[in-house]
Amino acid sequence: MTRLRLAGSLLLAGLVGLTACSGGEQPPPTAVVDRGVVSTGVSASGSLVSITQQNLGFTEGGRITELLVEVGETVAAGQPLARLDDAEARSKVVAAQAALDQQQASLGKLTGANTVEAAQTSLGSAESVLAATRDQVGAQNAANDTAVERAKVQLAFDRKQLAAAQEKLETDRRACTRSGGSTATATPDPATPEPDAASSGGGLLGGLSGGSGTSGGSGLGAATTDPACTAVAADEQAVTTAKGQVIASQTALAQAEGTRDTGAASGRVSIANAESAVADARSQLTGANNDAPADVAVQDAVVADARNTLADAQRGLDDTLLRAPVAGTVSAINGAVGDVVPAASSTTALAPGSDARIPQAVGSASAASGAAGATGGGASAAGGAPFITLNDLQTYQLVVPFEESDAARVAPNQTVDVTVDALPGVSLPATVVAVAPTATQLSGVVSYYATVVLNRTDPQLRDGQTAQADVRTEARNGVLRVPNTAVRQEGGRSVVDVPGDDGGPGDPAVRPRPGR
Repeated sequence: MTRLRLAGSLLLAGLVGLTACSGGEQPPPTAVVDRGVVSTGVSASGSLVSITQQNLGFTEGGRITELLVEVGETVAAGQPLARLDDAEARSKVVAAQAALDQQQASLGKLTGANTVEAAQTSLGSAESVLAATRDQVGAQNAANDTAVERAKVQLAFDRKQLAAAQEKLETDRRACTRSGGSTATATPDPATPEPDAASSGGGLLGGLSGGSGTSGGSGLGAATTDPACTAVAADEQAVTTAKGQVIASQTALAQAEGTRDTGAASGRVSIANAESAVADARSQLTGANNDAPADVAVQDAVVADARNTLADAQRGLDDTLLRAPVAGTVSAINGAVGDVVPAASSTTALAPGSDARIPQAVGSASAASGAAGATGGGASAAGGAPFITLNDLQTYQLVVPFEESDAARVAPNQTVDVTVDALPGVSLPATVVAVAPTATQLSGVVSYYATVVLNRTDPQLRDGQTAQADVRTEARNGVLRVPNTAVRQEGGRSVVDVPGDDGGPGDPAVRPRPGR
């Protein structure tokens, strides 16, 4: 047999395979040496823990009056879990509210809170009235202006109608005169003038223009059948009607202008009155605010303190009802209805790089003492069992302590194979999340906690189960793999026996280089 020297790293990385010498007639057993992936790693045992755990309790102790959940029940965030007797807490709220009311009343006496409030209300009302008055006056003035413009338009129209009627009358009279006929006309009243076309005021009804006649101010001449002569009487009546309409329009215009002017004056008075009321209200508010600043400041502080006392009392009342801060599963309840529970004092030692706890299974005292190193400080040992424990049982992590020599080779994102003692044959892939930056003394051994998160879960997993983490710290591909059972020591060196073609000693089939 030919003896080969193998590097230590190759021997540690060897996989199963065997070659051995035999002095008997039986051919020695052999095994194939191949090339492939060789990995090294470190292992440690720890406990499975839920990815988060909430240790819940009441901020103040008391007697349990209601227990609203059971162990194993899934709860939602904000769901009530238990209630304490709240009679004393309610009494504190009532007393704090009464004290606050008393101090606020004292502050009101100093500041004239009622006077100030009334003055503020009066000022607001006066300002509202002023704004409404301005709006109303503006709207009324606009309406009056519109009425005046309409009256002017109507007067202009009526004057045009009168001018047209007069022109037609004169035309028909001239035509009748040329034809030699005569007309029946109304005798005009010499004392009544015609409406002045340039006047915008009203006037009296003017007399009728035309020739003289008899029988009640009108006379009939010789009979004629000329249409123009026949139309004169109708024309005279149209002129009279048009004159009356002009006079009516002049009167309407005068009335509209009077209403406009009167309304504008009245509006100015109303606005002035409203502005005066606003000024008075503002003056009253200024006077109401002129109180002693120092006394008011002191009483303000007293009121603020009373308000904080009430808030504390209300918070104490609210804290008699324990609610779930997050969704989860109730894993433990330490109390029953009628029991008196103390104020919560337990804290949770967190594993490095996560919200998972360091399980008590690895040693409650050492786990607690190492929490500060695992989390960067701040955690302490639990002062007592929590009243209710809430876990997220959908995802698990494995928290394991590695000895200092192994911990130096463990780093985040390394691949891990997790096996659970209670589940033979089950291997779960996992990944290193973080390693604690400081050490923890566990039974006199310096160790570092590492958090491993499972990449796949299993319905058989339970919180607290013991599991082993095999961390792959290094892996190489294309390495010549020799079974460890085929390696023996001779002269302080590691050697293997390689058979020849005839089964006897032959040339070495494997010549590994040192350091590989």
